Amino acid sequence: MALRDRFRCIAPDYLGFGLSERPAAFGYRIGDHARVVGEFVDHLGLDGYLTMGQDWGGPIGMAVSVERADRVRGVVLGNTWFWPADTLTMKMFSRVMSSPPLQYAIVQRNFFVERLIPAGTEHRPGPAVMEHYRAVQASPADRPAVARMPKEILAAHPLLARLARDVPVKLGAKPALFVWGMKDFAFRPGPCLPRMRATFPDHVLVELPNAKHFIQEDAPQEIAAAIIERFG
Repeated sequence: MALRDRFRCIAPDYLGFGLSERPAAFGYRIGDHARVVGEFVDHLGLDGYLTMGQDWGGPIGMAVSVERADRVRGVVLGNTWFWPADTLTMKMFSRVMSSPPLQYAIVQRNFFVERLIPAGTEHRPGPAVMEHYRAVQASPADRPAVARMPKEILAAHPLLARLARDVPVKLGAKPALFVWGMKDFAFRPGPCLPRMRATFPDHVLVELPNAKHFIQEDAPQEIAAAIIERFG
């Protein structure tokens, strides 16, 4: 809402998430999502666009953008990455969340919504927001994409390795904005921000001191203001 007077904002739900369909034959791998989003960008004829990614939106957005670098105006990244998992925390998270007990919890108990969203926000989302999250993942049949994501932290190594090579070369000269939740348990600023800074020399960093992982829930106004200040 805060950006729509200045920007044409497009926020698609990935297949298997939100209000998008859950096609049975779709792979729900990161490369699959990047292909679909890339086709969507091409269908809309976007040129001179800003790409913003948080969590898996970083690798997906970067995979789309390295193939369309001449059409990218700038990059906004928050609490994300685009290289192979290189910390014990990420590797262990992938293995634990890919285990049968946790896969059962994700699919049958809606673990991501009921546990990780509250844990990943400094201020728990209100009842209306939580009900929306529950409604779009209402049954086990709605959750195959959610269950796949933690597996991809390790399984998507080839794609992430390509991004680690290609992003600095193809996108590194773009103006960038980093909006970072400083209380994030997943993408701590210490390990992540130096690599971000090195990749995008022309960057502005906005620290979000009271935000955890889900910065869009904890600091939406601060993020919007930073985008306007940098690119508006």
